[in-house]
Amino acid sequence: MSTDGGRREEILQTSARLFASSGLRTSLEEIADACGILPGSLYHHFASKEAIIVELAERYRDDLDRTAKEALDRLDAPEAKSFEDQIVELGEAIAACAIHHRAAMLLTLYDPPTVAGERLTQVASQTPSAVDAAMLRILEAGRSADAIRGGVDLPMLAERIVQSMLHIGVGISHRGPGGERMPAIRCGVLLHGVTAAMPAKSTLDRSAAMKAARQVVDEWEELREVDDDRFAHLLAVARTEFGRRGYEATTIRDIGAAAGLSTGTVYRMVESKDELLASIMETYVETVTSTWNAVLRSPSPPLEQLDALTWSNIMLLERFGDEYRIHLAWLRQSPPSAVDLGATFPKQLRQIKILLAAGARAGELRIEGPSADIRASSVTELLWTPETIIRAVGPPRAHALARDTVLRGAATRGRKNA
Repeated sequence: MSTDGGRREEILQTSARLFASSGLRTSLEEIADACGILPGSLYHHFASKEAIIVELAERYRDDLDRTAKEALDRLDAPEAKSFEDQIVELGEAIAACAIHHRAAMLLTLYDPPTVAGERLTQVASQTPSAVDAAMLRILEAGRSADAIRGGVDLPMLAERIVQSMLHIGVGISHRGPGGERMPAIRCGVLLHGVTAAMPAKSTLDRSAAMKAARQVVDEWEELREVDDDRFAHLLAVARTEFGRRGYEATTIRDIGAAAGLSTGTVYRMVESKDELLASIMETYVETVTSTWNAVLRSPSPPLEQLDALTWSNIMLLERFGDEYRIHLAWLRQSPPSAVDLGATFPKQLRQIKILLAAGARAGELRIEGPSADIRASSVTELLWTPETIIRAVGPPRAHALARDTVLRGAATRGRKNA
């Protein structure tokens, strides 16, 4: 590629590949080296790394908008497919877009770090409104045809489906055998649920699994009330600063200033910033693990346990938002190109696999998919309601949406064979 346009395109494609595999910590020098050019030549095309990221993000948004327009064109076609086929078709296109633009997707799927420049913050903060709107149009058409239950919140369902499709691009499950079926499997769960016999709300609210979950959540508050020593204060401040600024941009000096401590005092308490991060995330992982264990040890049947897990996960995201944002910042900096996202909590995937198998044997759960791994991966992701929905409507309504979709299914008609 000898023209300026060709060289610029090469730089963008190389940057996208490096950001997707090595994270946003990739330097301009590394990009230039991969392109076989000097850093000075790269600056001829882009003033900064942020300028590259902005253009990649804009291309990603343009592709999502094009995907939405094509879906709307198909919706208005004379011989349109069934509403469910249209949902799956749009879902597959969104997932493919997220996978293709993985670097830009990881940045724009979540809130940008506070240290981002104005243009990057603007681009990264834009929600994928066009695909949300297209998905909503399809769902509204489905409701008009009496194919979607009346009590389901359609705007929230549209966002839930779109977010689930975008999340396929985060991990690497889609690369494994049967991974191409993941969009259809996830759409099928949200539309048809995991059970044919949905218990009453009062039954789920009083289940042993829900009682165990609520007891653990109450203990979170008790633990935070007694953790009032100086190190606990330092951890709390570091947690907030990491969540607000991003791990890479936060220094020990920043944490000390926010905690009212000198840099030297902080270093007498911890050896490094890495040690602080490890302490924070170790506690978070232990909290998630103990909460899931309490629910899964309860005498409730599998369906009630799944319901209690969705509620527990909603409360985890609401109460531990800083830890969640720290984890997302890690995804931006070091995306899981070699391992699946679920490897952060590998025990969860094994637990869900066992739970789904037990539910299937008892005739209580019905999950389609080419393998136990694909089924477990799909359901595990769907048990985590997107933080954007929780922040927008609060835990009670977010949990109601989970029951209306993951458990019961939003569609009025029987499950379509996939």
